[in-house]
Amino acid sequence: MNNENKIKLFLVDDDALFLKSLEILFLENADFIVETYSTGELCVANLPSNPDVIILDYRLDGIISTAMDGLETLDRIKEINNDIPVIMLSSQDKIEVAVNCLHHKALDYVVKSETAFFRMQQIISGIFKYQKMEKELNWYMDRM
Repeated sequence: MNNENKIKLFLVDDDALFLKSLEILFLENADFIVETYSTGELCVANLPSNPDVIILDYRLDGIISTAMDGLETLDRIKEINNDIPVIMLSSQDKIEVAVNCLHHKALDYVVKSETAFFRMQQIISGIFKYQKMEKELNWYMDRM
């Protein structure tokens, strides 16, 4: 598959081992170009390269204690480009945390677990199926 048809994915997590594991899992799928960042600041600084989707850790304080956390990063992303889908990722399995992320305009919330990768794949697939249907509908409506 050529790069034009691939999904550009930003993975943002301060846990280097988890980040590398996710990167490998997504790269095994030929549909992705993956860029990884260990801080929200690095992610935001690289937004001009136009990611299609961002998977963002909720905490982000493991490397630099004063670094932006996931919600601060999410807010900055949405200020810069509200159209980028952001999936929040956390080890916290608390409904309040998930709801808070959604209030900050995250598309979805995934708990780090053995099924997290599969869940993220499903969400990303849903995003692009919806976008494709929306384009087809707009094309059809323009011809009416």
